[in-house]
Amino acid sequence: MNFGEMLRALRRGWWMPALGLLLGGLAALAVTTTTTPVYTSHTQLFVSTTDSSSTAEAFQGNQFAEKRIASYAELLTSQELAARVVDELGLDLTPGELASRIEAAPVSGTVVLDVSVTDPSPERAQRIALTVAEEFIAAVEELETPAGSLTSPVRVTVFGAADLPRSPSAPRPVLDLAVGLVIGFGLGAATAVVRARLDRSLKDPDEVADLAGAPVIGVVLRDDELQERHQVDLQSSSRSAEAYRHLQTNLQFLDVDTPPRVLMVSSAMPSEGKTTVAVNLALALADAGQRVALIEADLRRPRVTSYLGLVTGVGLTNVLTGQVRFEEVAQPVGEDGSLVVIGAGPSAPNPAQLLASGAMGTLLQELRATHDYVVLDAPPLLPVADATGLAVLVDGVLLSVRHGSTTREQLQRTRTTLDRVGARTVGTVLNIVPARDDVSTAYGYSAEYAARPAAVAR
Repeated sequence: MNFGEMLRALRRGWWMPALGLLLGGLAALAVTTTTTPVYTSHTQLFVSTTDSSSTAEAFQGNQFAEKRIASYAELLTSQELAARVVDELGLDLTPGELASRIEAAPVSGTVVLDVSVTDPSPERAQRIALTVAEEFIAAVEELETPAGSLTSPVRVTVFGAADLPRSPSAPRPVLDLAVGLVIGFGLGAATAVVRARLDRSLKDPDEVADLAGAPVIGVVLRDDELQERHQVDLQSSSRSAEAYRHLQTNLQFLDVDTPPRVLMVSSAMPSEGKTTVAVNLALALADAGQRVALIEADLRRPRVTSYLGLVTGVGLTNVLTGQVRFEEVAQPVGEDGSLVVIGAGPSAPNPAQLLASGAMGTLLQELRATHDYVVLDAPPLLPVADATGLAVLVDGVLLSVRHGSTTREQLQRTRTTLDRVGARTVGTVLNIVPARDDVSTAYGYSAEYAARPAAVAR
């Protein structure tokens, strides 16, 4: 992913870093409130040699001390030294527990040892640090004194006396909160980027057009009212109404010489908004003064008649089996009758054969002669074969692609299916796009452009 794609991933998944901030802050707060405060007392020890009467001897002694300093740091944190301190102070700790509270580190390039002791009591931390220094000095003298000699060539001096800590060294609420927020935000942002990287669903119109082999001629935003009613009020200036007016206009000027007049609306998978697209496209065309026939060609799950509040019963299956003429089952919508709907009719055991039959081809030719546009709501292309045979009989296929749901693989397979039978995909509709998505801004849906109310004369 490039930097721009990462930014888009963070914008789309903004709630993940926000949730990470919240959880990180809560975790830091929990750690702060449940952790017992501890105090740290510090002291410093200076290591030197006793034989340093000349400059050369002092230099050699300093080198000797530097070589031993790492070993002395290990001795300071050993359980043996801790056991001496426990015995000396009568602590209710094991040598191992005390050793874990002692830290020692040589100051780089020097012969100084930094020693720190941590304890829940500041006074006891100071006492332990003082005793650690005393016991360490005695231990070094014992270890470094050669056999038969009374003095040690190494001398350890307390360079900085153990201090009495005034404030706890842990927890540190401000620092812990900052660390928690940073870690939480980082994990949330990383999750958003990884999720976007692994997400195979389609969100970019350019990618949709490339995979489908046809331009995106419509973008419809998510609309709760449209999801409930399945019809837009074309007399309003809502975003959904404008989206379908755009779709209707783009369709009419898609190919000026040979415009697609018989159009099949389908999708790769169910629940991608194809029926809503078919219904509202037909309404928009009729509202523009076109004579439109809308056919409920999804014989397995018909929805058009219920969306438009029409009568179900006799319909397309009766026409295709020769029982009735299409004029007898066509139901007008609206007062001017510019839109007529042919319902699905009774369920059929062989929907794929009916939709690809010669009778279907004849019906489409008859409707073409009497209407400007014929719109068919067809089944999805991947789960069933019904729409594949029907796609050959129409002028073009309009695919509904659901934003964030239809995957790249599904759209690729849909294109392959249509190409295999020689069908023509005239365009795609990117459907159910979140209003906050970048696509909404790119297509101008983030701006309002309603008519100004007329000025009142005075």
